Amino acid sequence: MTTAKPDFTLQLLIDAGICAGMRVLDVGCGYGDVTFMLSKLVTAAGEVVGIDHDSNALNTARERSRADEQSAPPIFIQSGLLELPESIGQFDAIVGRRVLMYQADTVAATQALAKHLRPGGVMVFQEHDTTMAPASVDAFALHRKAQGWIQQMIACEGADLHIGFNLHSILSNAGLQVESVRAECLVQTPDAPYALGNIVKACLPRILSLGVANVEEIGIDTLQQRLDDERRQSKSIYVGDVMFGAWARKPVI
Repeated sequence: MTTAKPDFTLQLLIDAGICAGMRVLDVGCGYGDVTFMLSKLVTAAGEVVGIDHDSNALNTARERSRADEQSAPPIFIQSGLLELPESIGQFDAIVGRRVLMYQADTVAATQALAKHLRPGGVMVFQEHDTTMAPASVDAFALHRKAQGWIQQMIACEGADLHIGFNLHSILSNAGLQVESVRAECLVQTPDAPYALGNIVKACLPRILSLGVANVEEIGIDTLQQRLDDERRQSKSIYVGDVMFGAWARKPVI
């Protein structure tokens, strides 16, 4: 395991072979963060299609696309993973980040996506796993509490918190040939700020609606500052998350 870098996703995509001229599908694209990353990799010679069920997220992604003049504009379509229209065609690669963990039947979802993957095409997934995290020598009580709210929220929403360890079997059982599985820790040091409080703030409506925590307990207005203070005072490191990445290829029959 190594200290996580901001380009974990980008390196995963490059190593999986995403390159100029490819036609790529980004599933569960949300606001388009990975979609725009893919657009730069495939260049104007390729094409990227992003799908998501959330119309508001897609509207934001389209606005971002109109403001981005440096890459080929992606196409955004509202659709679920299991409802992709035949007209969407075939792709050289299918990519998803934090998507499989929310699927009730991960193998069935992967098989459904693979129908839109050309023979020899690659499927790439990045998922987060809490099996080995959080981890630290010092207590980091507030960090663990804040991260616990997010983990409990995700669990209440039906996600698989340990999907990283299941990626190989999911892809294999879906009939794909796994080529690589990797994992990387997100390491927080006393002098390296990390926006855990802001992540909790972004998730606050979901946390509150699910009854995971209440407003008084969270204290969102001061949460990030208290987290920063705890990290600096500890003079130790905190492993808050583990990212898994894997890619597999559709057999050429």
